[in-house]
Amino acid sequence: MAHGERRGSRSRVAILARPSVVQQRAEERGVVDATQTDISRAWMEGFYPIYAIAQSTFGVNWLLIASIHRQESAFSTAPGIYHGLNFADCCGGPMQFNVTNGPVSTWDLVADSYKYGKRPAHYDHMTSTHPSIYDDFDAIMAAAHLLSADGAEYALNESAWDAAYDYYGHDAAGVTYADQVLARAISWSQHGFCINCGLEPAMVEAVQAAYGVPVLRLLSPEATTSISHTRGQG
Repeated sequence: MAHGERRGSRSRVAILARPSVVQQRAEERGVVDATQTDISRAWMEGFYPIYAIAQSTFGVNWLLIASIHRQESAFSTAPGIYHGLNFADCCGGPMQFNVTNGPVSTWDLVADSYKYGKRPAHYDHMTSTHPSIYDDFDAIMAAAHLLSADGAEYALNESAWDAAYDYYGHDAAGVTYADQVLARAISWSQHGFCINCGLEPAMVEAVQAAYGVPVLRLLSPEATTSISHTRGQG
């Protein structure tokens, strides 16, 4: 089942970040909100200009981009973010792009997104060659481009949820992921950006009721099998 068929609102085929079922199962334990690291304001300062450039370039709300960044790598503080691949041996970098789901990987599709915006003169983890999944600017610009391609805009609404769902992949863990990502972004929009704040359970429940539950109802064995076939075609 193509993503556009799931909602019926767009006749498009979504770009899925993690099309491998095996890889997604390994990733499920990463769909959590808590981090053991207290992230400092100084650490975050280099990301704000990048978020702003990504928003202005691709028209995606920077809070959604930042929430993906938070969900994927705790704002790049998770171990091993700047080298190698994750425990599923598929994804790497601050935004955890899949580099193995080829022959044209998700990363390959959006790797050159950095060319559309002006690179800041200084930021941490700038690589010597581009594009690189380990370069903060390259990775965040690519993530914004991917979210935009999957329908996200400035509004933190159903389209933003759909794009987050696509970013993870189409299964129950992907629903949880999208619920959490969008709930966090909405909370930030209402109360201000908070680096170390946890998720608001009431907001997660509200997002899940609006967007997650209808999708979960479609994830019958037949629907899941159909989704898996679609992934293999991406």
